[in-house]
Amino acid sequence: MLGSCCSRRKFVIGAGTLGGASLLCQTVGCNRSATSQSKDAALQAGGPADYTLTIAVKPVELAPNRIVSTTTYNGQFPGPLLRFKEGKQVTIDINNQTDTPEQLHWHGQFVSTDVDGAAEEGTPFIPPHGSRRVTFVPKPSGYRFYHTHVRAGANLSAGQYAGLVGPVYIEPKNNPGNYDREVFLTLKEFEPA
Repeated sequence: MLGSCCSRRKFVIGAGTLGGASLLCQTVGCNRSATSQSKDAALQAGGPADYTLTIAVKPVELAPNRIVSTTTYNGQFPGPLLRFKEGKQVTIDINNQTDTPEQLHWHGQFVSTDVDGAAEEGTPFIPPHGSRRVTFVPKPSGYRFYHTHVRAGANLSAGQYAGLVGPVYIEPKNNPGNYDREVFLTLKEFEPA
């Protein structure tokens, strides 16, 4: 049952808007970003990353003339779709351009504690205006997501209340499926009351 602040019609319209935004982000695409490192520095650090994610506060248009300032991955909500292959090692550079320490949690992945992105499990924070490189072998296959694991506390514009969420698709090692079109939806609430 929806509360008195939100009718069923408003909920469906909002969900449709966010679903459309998710499809738009995928239509625009997620090109694998070039890192800001020089080629020599990238090779010394183990080669270039497969993906680069940048955490920064950016404006996001949720609906026509409805713009919120929120923390995002690569300046978009949802964050870019990351495609991994089950069992094939992947390297991600994470840049934190905010003034607060951040985490990036790989939801639904079997990864080590130092990569998992959960401070409560012992993962180191990504420092303000700092960066971190993580490498892991994605498994199991399927649709997953990445998101912040920072607790909002009294700040309802931080943690899970921000725009820090993005889809991950881990292609199965065997039997990749038979389909004509992929659609990944990400639904999110903004500005809690």
